[in-house]
Amino acid sequence: MILLSDPVVAGTPIRESGEPLIDLRAVPALRVDPRMAATGPGHAHLRHGVVDRLVTAQTFLPPGLYFLVVEGFRPVELQSRYFDAHVGRLREAHPGQDEHWYHVRASRYISPPEVAPHVAGAAVDLTLCDADGRELWLGTEVNDTDTEACHTAGPGVTGEAAERRGVLSAALTTAGFVNYPTEWWHWSHGDRYWACVTGAGHARYGPARLPGA
Repeated sequence: MILLSDPVVAGTPIRESGEPLIDLRAVPALRVDPRMAATGPGHAHLRHGVVDRLVTAQTFLPPGLYFLVVEGFRPVELQSRYFDAHVGRLREAHPGQDEHWYHVRASRYISPPEVAPHVAGAAVDLTLCDADGRELWLGTEVNDTDTEACHTAGPGVTGEAAERRGVLSAALTTAGFVNYPTEWWHWSHGDRYWACVTGAGHARYGPARLPGA
């Protein structure tokens, strides 16, 4: 598994496409959960090409199932706060490690800001819901703590939750997204991590900013 802290990710070149960030709340086909609204409007934005693929991916879901988008774009400042906070938690839980250990371990759950797919508007955290918008259970909460159950192929996740993860994964993979294996809810396209996993050679999206920011 390639971690986001791997130097090969940071060393992947970017050929910026210039695609704008699109507000998903203006896309009728998609459902956006408001739980991250307090972090700012970025949570409901993704690059134009990523939005198109997400809409396409939803057509691959079985009848009656839909994506529930939890978070998309994150400003680099917010990503930095998330990463530093997780490093702080790791220092308390595992004292005495060196800086490299904390950096690598934190990247299993929160991407280093300099390579973060969310910062590029290329990553989406999402789950499944029914036709009435009711969120379905996939084994853990979205953005749960860094446990084995959060891993997409976590061995402790069985039954209906595991089946739903399979449905989610099949639809998004078919549409060209890649998953970060320690987070079943995290999928991206066009960023540096995607380029490394797919062998694309370069990323399409670098750090982005909301219009007017």
